[in-house]
Amino acid sequence: MPTIEVYHGAAASFWRVMAIARRHAYVLQRSPHRLFDIIVWPVVDVILFGTIGVFAAGRLGGAGQVALYLLVGVVLWHVVYQAQISLATGFLEETWSRTVLSLLVTPMREWEYVAGVALFGLVKLLGGVGAVALIAWAAYAFKITTLGWGLIPVAALLLAVGWAIALFVIGLVLRFGSGAEALAWGILFVVMPLSGTFYPVSALPAVLRPIGTLLPTTHAFAAGRAFAQGAATPWHELGLAAAGTAVMLALGFGYVVWMLRVFRARGFVTRYS
Repeated sequence: MPTIEVYHGAAASFWRVMAIARRHAYVLQRSPHRLFDIIVWPVVDVILFGTIGVFAAGRLGGAGQVALYLLVGVVLWHVVYQAQISLATGFLEETWSRTVLSLLVTPMREWEYVAGVALFGLVKLLGGVGAVALIAWAAYAFKITTLGWGLIPVAALLLAVGWAIALFVIGLVLRFGSGAEALAWGILFVVMPLSGTFYPVSALPAVLRPIGTLLPTTHAFAAGRAFAQGAATPWHELGLAAAGTAVMLALGFGYVVWMLRVFRARGFVTRYS
């Protein structure tokens, strides 16, 4: 008679996380049009902003700084974008397929589900950012390696910010239902201009500069531009970005846990069953 292995503790958590990651891999395999967010949109972005940078550099007599800022910005921006959209739409998959109730009655814990979606999101992120970096190199001779080792902490911070924003989006969907789904795509385009993605935050209107300064993404992008220009390690910017990211993650986790309690207490699961 075949034996059935029963996993406990860390082993059980590991396999639950892997099961969620595999479930989302199957979704992508069965729905290739979802590659738009992973490949097509990043390629369009890098061609758009790269061409604007080249045009501006030509009109301004070789002001390559413009092209550099735009290309660094678009490559790093897609780290935030892919991290956020992968986690947020991963949860939305459950609402669209009406499987939220099924998930709630399993032994799986909330953090295991988030970890599984985030794990598969990393695969999508590598695809999206890889496409951006490849097109930037092939079309505009911009090498992501220009950032050197500084790319690692900057990308890690932006990845964490993307996850934090996604947690807020998930919390809003739990509380307000499908009407909040638009925020999965729209909220980042509020953050983008305030973060000085393609320019120093000092270029913002004076009334918006304090908001931009508070965002950890602002300091991460500033650090990325400094690395691309070959400047010394901007410890001040990295420190502010790390502190802000830690606060955003704590608030994001706290908010989604609170909204999940409300979701269960008020029976909002009936919206998705």
